Amino acid sequence: MNEKKQGGFKLSYLIIFLVVVLLLCLLFVDFGNNGQQITTDQAIEMIENNKDPNASPDDPKASYVYIKDGVGYILVIGSKYDVNNVPTYSDYYFYIDNAGVIFDKVIESCETNGVSYNYAPAGMNFWDILIPILYIAFAIFVIWMIYRMVAGANKGAMSFGKTKVKSYSMTKVKFSDIAGMEEEKAELQEIVEFLKNPKKFTDLGARIPKGVLLVGQPGTGKTLLARAVAGESKVPFISISGSDFVEMFVGVGASRVRDLFDQAKKNKPCIVFIDEIDAVGRQRGAGLGGGNDEREQTLNQLLVEMDGFEPNEGIIVLAATNRSDVLDPALMRPGRFDRQIYVHIPDVKGREGILRIHARNKPIDESVDFGVLARITSGFTGADIENMLNESAILAARAGRPKIIMEDITEGINKVIMGPQKKSHVITEKERKLTAYHEAGHTILAKSLKHCDDVQEVSIIPRGSAGGYTMSRPETDDLMMSIGKANDTIAMSMGGRIAEEIIFKDITSGASSDIQHATKLAHAMVYEWGMSKKVGFLALSSNSQVFIGRDYQTKNDFSEKLAAIADEEIMSILNNNYKRAKQILTDKIEILHEMAKLLMERETIYKEEVDMVMAGKKTEEIVALMEKKEKAQKEKEEKIRAEKVKLDKLKAYEAKLVEGEKLVKAGVISAAELESVKKEYEAYKKSLDESLTVTKTEDTKEEKEPKVEKKTNEVKKTDKVEKETESKKDEKEEVVEIKEENKDDKKNSGKKED
Repeated sequence: MNEKKQGGFKLSYLIIFLVVVLLLCLLFVDFGNNGQQITTDQAIEMIENNKDPNASPDDPKASYVYIKDGVGYILVIGSKYDVNNVPTYSDYYFYIDNAGVIFDKVIESCETNGVSYNYAPAGMNFWDILIPILYIAFAIFVIWMIYRMVAGANKGAMSFGKTKVKSYSMTKVKFSDIAGMEEEKAELQEIVEFLKNPKKFTDLGARIPKGVLLVGQPGTGKTLLARAVAGESKVPFISISGSDFVEMFVGVGASRVRDLFDQAKKNKPCIVFIDEIDAVGRQRGAGLGGGNDEREQTLNQLLVEMDGFEPNEGIIVLAATNRSDVLDPALMRPGRFDRQIYVHIPDVKGREGILRIHARNKPIDESVDFGVLARITSGFTGADIENMLNESAILAARAGRPKIIMEDITEGINKVIMGPQKKSHVITEKERKLTAYHEAGHTILAKSLKHCDDVQEVSIIPRGSAGGYTMSRPETDDLMMSIGKANDTIAMSMGGRIAEEIIFKDITSGASSDIQHATKLAHAMVYEWGMSKKVGFLALSSNSQVFIGRDYQTKNDFSEKLAAIADEEIMSILNNNYKRAKQILTDKIEILHEMAKLLMERETIYKEEVDMVMAGKKTEEIVALMEKKEKAQKEKEEKIRAEKVKLDKLKAYEAKLVEGEKLVKAGVISAAELESVKKEYEAYKKSLDESLTVTKTEDTKEEKEPKVEKKTNEVKKTDKVEKETESKKDEKEEVVEIKEENKDDKKNSGKKED
């Protein structure tokens, strides 16, 4: 009944549209009757007025007559219309028969009175037939377009509940294309084996997990892992984002969930991948707008669908999120997402593997050490590493280098972390000097304190929001923060402000980010890590992100008195480290001056130069060594370019020989001509081989030469001894402080007992 009514409704509207369009077409049709209508007698009288002596001067007199299709058109003397525009424009018109007595009379009258005339033959011409056809075709086209629009709107309304899936029949990604996730790949290998050979598991009564939840930070490779599972299993991969389920219309999300699993059942065995599932899988009843909203209905339908198919039906649901803490517990229970796989940030071994995978299609120089890069890229995800190598390739291309060198990759790392350099900024000499001493303060403390990460690069060139930077990266992946490293990191972050205070007897706002970092770290020591003596083993805050609707109503579980004590402890940590850092910089004031001088001279220095300054070498000597190194690098690049040109010429000779053999067979050239080309090729190849042999010999000699001086090694040993001595002093001081506090506690307890 409803369908018939709907169809009738559509048909009636189509008829109405047709009628309206046809009426509009008729209105716009120009029949040419745009003048004043007169009778035949009046027309003849108007023609005869040219010779009628009794005619009034005001009477209109005809100057031209045109007859077409039973209609006569008249232009009068002094008309504003032109003869060529008749019959579209005329002064008067009258109806006659195109072939009759009246027609003959009009023609005779025109000839007698000397009035110009013309007439069209009886019947319709080409344009008389074409114009109505065009009008009808236009009307049909308009109706068809309106029908398409109406049908499209209805189709869109009916397809609201359809899922916006991205279906891939087969993915090319394999486990071999992924590095640094050996444990994760081993967990997912069971899924692959089940999809390939389910009988192996069912015979033993095993149940494959219905769902696997991939949890990890953004960029760790969760989506890549899901595609690799599909690629290894050779099954369809149905991908959708969690946000595609959510709509403002009630019931749409639930309908899309049903449609998604219907498609999965039609393509089984297959893998269904839901990216960013936290968009639809958040905890129910925790929203600010009430508990019965569209998102919750969508989640309920998802829970039902995951229970709605048999365990061994061949449908595996993979999902990815970086907010597993906000997911609904019903979604996480066994039978839905049975298995959770945490995709961690890659360690040093994993990063090296990722570097080698992304470097496969890039020309990397032999000097690039992937092991070193893996150590200095601590904390980088797979996406960060890919972006870093891409930026390095762009930088090498910008510099015109044939290969990517270590400096390009180092700059790529800095660009990913802090942004591009701003060399065009106009900086005064005073600001340059201040920035140089600021960064020198950070660098000296990083080299002097035992638990600080080693310095890789120091620069006074603005980058991102920073006026300069000291880049220090850890040698190993430390999963935990010790109290010693926390204190040393705080002290190191204060180095810039202290250097300004010592040298200029003034402070600037340049240390704002350093202050924030130190305060945040000290706050975590007291509130989260239990590293405060007075607060003790007590967590005062959680490091989890705020979940709207749940966490905003949470109150502190500690008193204001304890909060005041915690704040005092934070201030104590900051003040003690400030004093310690100031003492170190005061003792090494000469190194501070030399480091700042070198930075003002070169603007950017690296680990080797920093070690030289710490060893007591002068700026002039270090600059000379840096220039020598840069010159050698340029010569090496020029050699590579020259060799490339020679090899390209050799390839051109080889192609010419192949083409010459074809021409000889075709009889275009003689065999003697081809033989001369062969002799040229052989001579050029011999000379090229000799030059390449000489180049290899020179490179071998350079490799045999010692790259690191003995003094640099001695510097490292000295720094190590200094750091160990410093740490022992700190330990002794801590022991003394603890003893004094114990004494104070005993005294206070004794007073209380009295």
